[in-house]
Amino acid sequence: MSVSSSSYLLLLLVTAAGFFFFHGNSATYWEDVEVLKQLRGGLDPSSVSPGSCLSSWDFTLDPCDSLFGEKFTCGFRCDVVDSSTASRVTELTLDQAGYSGSLASTSWNLPYLQTLDLSNNKFAGPIPDSLSNLTGLQRLVLSGNSLSDSVPSSLGSLASLEEIYLDNNNLHGTIPSSLNGLNNLKRLELQHNQLGGQFPDLSQLSNLNFLDASDNAISGELPANFPASLMELSARNNQIEGNIPASLLNSAYLQVMDLSHNRLSGPVPSGLFTHPSLQQLTLSDNQFELIQLPANWGKILQSQLIAVDMSNNEIRGLLPDFMGWMPQLSALSLENNKLSGMIPVQYAMKTAGPGEGVSGFERLLLGGNYLFGAIPGPLLGMKPGSATVSLGDNCLYRCPARFFFCQGGEQKSLTECKIFGPVIP
Repeated sequence: MSVSSSSYLLLLLVTAAGFFFFHGNSATYWEDVEVLKQLRGGLDPSSVSPGSCLSSWDFTLDPCDSLFGEKFTCGFRCDVVDSSTASRVTELTLDQAGYSGSLASTSWNLPYLQTLDLSNNKFAGPIPDSLSNLTGLQRLVLSGNSLSDSVPSSLGSLASLEEIYLDNNNLHGTIPSSLNGLNNLKRLELQHNQLGGQFPDLSQLSNLNFLDASDNAISGELPANFPASLMELSARNNQIEGNIPASLLNSAYLQVMDLSHNRLSGPVPSGLFTHPSLQQLTLSDNQFELIQLPANWGKILQSQLIAVDMSNNEIRGLLPDFMGWMPQLSALSLENNKLSGMIPVQYAMKTAGPGEGVSGFERLLLGGNYLFGAIPGPLLGMKPGSATVSLGDNCLYRCPARFFFCQGGEQKSLTECKIFGPVIP
């Protein structure tokens, strides 16, 4: 072997030994350190305020070995996750200090990261496809930033994801159907963006419990199928048209549905009022035309509904009697529709004197309809402040309570009664 070859071999051995010594004795795996450096270096320096987590990061020391010390006060968590002695970054949760910069300047090669939370800062630009490198990610929280462009389809490859929070950003485009590949996803929050297009079919998300796509520009009809596992669905303040799909009536675990401020029309399905678990139903500010009456009164008496809001629609017909018999219902709003007829006595009894084990109406809002006739006596005898009752802008009149009970045959004429709202000839 020549002298030059021997010298070259010696140089390689020294370099390799130095590399092993530096990285083999480091508490933090070297690639994880590089990602932390990229994140810190990609920020606008003026957004790193004194006292914030990132202002303390000093890479002259080992991050995991110095965590919670003076140089790395907060921002991430480390764990030993395999047979090696190196620590891996398993959680990256920044404080809400107003950091600004681009997420695309980071490679995101953190295969053991379980939580990425950068919420309520000022990160801008697109959500990078490089987030798909976070193969072990379970929780992605990017809420309350200034992120733009579309929701990347590559998020659908993160099979371990259980929660996605992209709300309160400036995202546009459509909701990618690739999210259907996230079989472990339980929560998806997309509200307060500029997302458009038609609502995708996400029925393959068999573990999805919570879906919020409110305050966007979603149009078209709701998909025919929704995950049977849904517990809460909110898509208020969009441009959704058509009817409520039957699949929502079959979601046995559904507790909250808010589809208000859309363009939904047709009938309000009777199955919503006999649903076994639904507690809150908000369909206000749509174009519904009628309320389907349930055929099974036994299911009405088992209803779990607590609050129903169908105000500001085009609903016609009589006030639905069955709602006065729903045992848990305590808030009902049917304001500003085209309902007519008299107020059912059961509404009054449920407000003024509900029976044992029955929730009374704490809010009964019926104003702005074409209701006529006498206000039931129990409503007139209520104490101030006992419930919120709105009956204005109808064609109702009231008389002393004895007029309604006809004690001793005594009656009063209409001229002795007070008229509520305009009288339509």
